[in-house]
Amino acid sequence: MKRFVVFLTFMLWVSCLKAEPFTIAAASDLRFALDEIIETYKQNYPGHNVTVIYGSSGRMSTQISNGAPFDIFFSADIAFPLMLQEQGLTATEPSVYAIGRLVLWSSRMDASQMTLSDLTSDRIRRIAIAQPAHAPYGQRAQEAMQQAGVWDQVQHKLVFAENIAQAAQMAESGAADIGVIALSLALFPSMQTHAYHLIDDNMHQALTQGFVVTKVGADKKSIRQFADFMATEAAHEIMVKYGFVLPGDTLPDNTL
Repeated sequence: MKRFVVFLTFMLWVSCLKAEPFTIAAASDLRFALDEIIETYKQNYPGHNVTVIYGSSGRMSTQISNGAPFDIFFSADIAFPLMLQEQGLTATEPSVYAIGRLVLWSSRMDASQMTLSDLTSDRIRRIAIAQPAHAPYGQRAQEAMQQAGVWDQVQHKLVFAENIAQAAQMAESGAADIGVIALSLALFPSMQTHAYHLIDDNMHQALTQGFVVTKVGADKKSIRQFADFMATEAAHEIMVKYGFVLPGDTLPDNTL
């Protein structure tokens, strides 16, 4: 029996040695959800060394186009993985993994009692959003404000963040009075002490989020295992916990 235990321990050690490290490029709205998913993943694959880098989807897509060694790319807009596929830089078909949601969130006022129209109020001097030029959540924030008819009126109030996580930090720190941020960030425990207003998804194009394995990660078994893990119930539960809508599910009512 003792020899059998030693043998199993040795085989686990060998398996860990063979595990290939891999790097994930991920949209910053996934910062908390994906960190939790990776921790759960490592419980199943303890020898896997996972590095994750967060940023705006547009910036990361450009980096991959320029040769950045990312093995798998989780974008806040499936348009970017599709664009990389057209460039011949992917090893799999882009897949939808979630639908994101936008909210109004503030550490200074009760955002749950507000709508986009309230952004024109004199009591709001600075509004944080992600840079629409390269961040999908910023693009959708602009679309929502345009649909609400306030975009032109709040131009002088806007402060642009590099990505949606930075926009959330601005709102949390008080550097901005309010932020148009990802629901997934508003649901992080440290931010849940403040209520939010869920922006009607009809106010903007859907935040259809997709991932793809790049040519860099094409031959890594660990990457395929992680991609498969994203489709498990354990990963889905974490995504739902952070407010993401899973593919095929119905968008919830626009309530808190």
